[in-house]
Amino acid sequence: MIKIIGLFVLTALTKIFGCYCVYVWFKKAASNCFLALAALCLMLFAWLLSIPPEASGRIYATYGGIYIVVSIGWLKFVDNIKLSTFDLIGAGIILLGTLVIVLGWRS
Repeated sequence: MIKIIGLFVLTALTKIFGCYCVYVWFKKAASNCFLALAALCLMLFAWLLSIPPEASGRIYATYGGIYIVVSIGWLKFVDNIKLSTFDLIGAGIILLGTLVIVLGWRS
């Protein structure tokens, strides 16, 4: 289970970073290298998401919960935005929901 969660965190980071590269390229008029890096990251994201043993709704729902929490972390640590109480409560609710799905998935 730890391996799968680590894989989902890596998958989320590749998706977020790929989209961030497009943002930097578009909004900050960065070089086309950012666009190429975005394409590579998003291809890696798609490949990583296909690795889990079961490509089912539960897998994607679990990934979705982890993606949201990683996105909140990105907001804090990369964008340097102070998280609100609502951000933290929402992330906690998402983690709880993800845990419920994972426990049902494992039984």
